Amino acid sequence: MSTTSLSVAAGREVSCTVVVRNAGGIVDHFTIDVIGPPGPWATVTPDTVNLLPEETTEVTVTFAPPRTADVRAGTFPFGVRVFSQEDPEGSVMSEGELVVDPFAELTAEVVPPKAEGATVGTFEVAVDNRGNEPALVRVEAADREGELDFELRPVELTLDAGTTAYVRLRAKPARRFLRGQPVRHPFQVTVTPVTGPPVITDGTYVQRQVLPKWLLPLLAALLVFLLALVALWFTVLRPAVRSAASDAAAKQAEEVRTVAQAARQDAGAAMQQADQAKTGSDRALRNVGVDPAAPPANDPAVPVRVPTAAPPPPTTPIDHRIAADAPIDQDARRFRNFDFVVPAGKTLLVTDMILQNPRADVGTMRVLRRTPDGTISMFEFGLGNFRDLDHHWVQPLVFAPGEAVVLAVSCQNPPEKGNCTPAISLSGRFEG
Repeated sequence: MSTTSLSVAAGREVSCTVVVRNAGGIVDHFTIDVIGPPGPWATVTPDTVNLLPEETTEVTVTFAPPRTADVRAGTFPFGVRVFSQEDPEGSVMSEGELVVDPFAELTAEVVPPKAEGATVGTFEVAVDNRGNEPALVRVEAADREGELDFELRPVELTLDAGTTAYVRLRAKPARRFLRGQPVRHPFQVTVTPVTGPPVITDGTYVQRQVLPKWLLPLLAALLVFLLALVALWFTVLRPAVRSAASDAAAKQAEEVRTVAQAARQDAGAAMQQADQAKTGSDRALRNVGVDPAAPPANDPAVPVRVPTAAPPPPTTPIDHRIAADAPIDQDARRFRNFDFVVPAGKTLLVTDMILQNPRADVGTMRVLRRTPDGTISMFEFGLGNFRDLDHHWVQPLVFAPGEAVVLAVSCQNPPEKGNCTPAISLSGRFEG
């Protein structure tokens, strides 16, 4: 080769010559190609030659790397191989290096280009590194009138070649207004690399009034409706209510008078019957020799018993946590059980139950009641649907001695997340 070290900018070409000599004793056909990372960018002209013994010729090797982010800047080894048709074992290769120069190309865009809001506008700045080496950039935003406050996250970032990064942008107006026409606030975002010119892109924040447009018509309609109700009350409903109340009061008073007369008549008849019964009982007592006016004798041998209420059973407050550590299982129908057994001679009354899934595990969780007659499913939840669930009961859940509160877990976490660790916390009391 005329040189073993070449340098080229992406999107340009560089060439070198290769002298091929037939060192054999017969006419030979040679094929020339380029191997190594630069091979796809290389062309050989001509790529085949026929040479007489001791005859030489020159071929040209041209490298043309495209100007894309896929062609990284750096040094790439290559080899020019000459393949002999008559003597394959005598084929030779000459090696060299191709240096691809770095180039920078940044683009930026505000997404969406226009956003509306009464208090804040949310955007994203898409930054593309189309160069062939990493780029460290700083992102800044400003409006011409200085009426917006900007919040960028992150402010500085490093983009690898051929990648895109998104910067969150929030634009807040310095002053707000309750009513009025929308106000446009154009602004610019500047993306400045460490090397190379900055890239500027435009965006617009449209500030709207704080009060919704439909609020005032709704308030006016409500006011008209309330006035109509007031007018209807004083003109129609109030007189009708008073008339109905008067009629009802008169009717009720008449019914009370009728009932009172009937009660007086019944009371007179009852008193007459009582007098007759007393006269008859006095006559019967005198016939057997007992004075009805004598006071009754008390029998001291018969004690008077006053019923007493039974003492309530002793109670003990309880707070217990049932924690699970269930391994990952691809079979969603298989559960791992973790239980709490009610001690003998005790009755568990549960008034509060808190279900916890702090690690956002994936799978299924069941709360069971295990009795001597079998297991009853009380609750079932998908672990992906909650972090904390509170259940409270005015009438507590009652678990007899020997029964168990069972936490059953079927864990379908991804392997990198590990076992499922949900739990339930029980609050209540023991009786007995």
